[in-house]
Amino acid sequence: MGGRYIGIEMKVSLTVCMILCLTSVVHADQGKAVFFEPPYTPSACYGTQSYGNMVAGVSDALWNNGRACGKSYRVKCLGGANEAPHPCKNGNTAVVKVVDYCKAGCQGIINLSKHAFSTIADPDAGIIQVEFNE
Repeated sequence: MGGRYIGIEMKVSLTVCMILCLTSVVHADQGKAVFFEPPYTPSACYGTQSYGNMVAGVSDALWNNGRACGKSYRVKCLGGANEAPHPCKNGNTAVVKVVDYCKAGCQGIINLSKHAFSTIADPDAGIIQVEFNE
């Protein structure tokens, strides 16, 4: 009987540990996103080297003196940040690589390429509320 009790206790402890680990991995930040038109070069991180269409620039909040260069973020539209009705595209996500810096005056924490923005939202919205994680 004692062996069964220890087995159940161990399973409960393991389950709790797994849940705590998963919740720390799933954490996402939120902020506003805008977009920029192609061409996506030159960029602050890589000059004239192209990294395709799924790229982004980040504001001071993420830039960290250029340490953001090369990081990838999964971005999901949560809703409009202005009067645009229903800007999000059915829970789609976009994975972008940071290649640029969004200078002072940037209206979002993350400035997505038009291609990336169009994957998750209607570009006519112009600015959206997003959730993103590295």
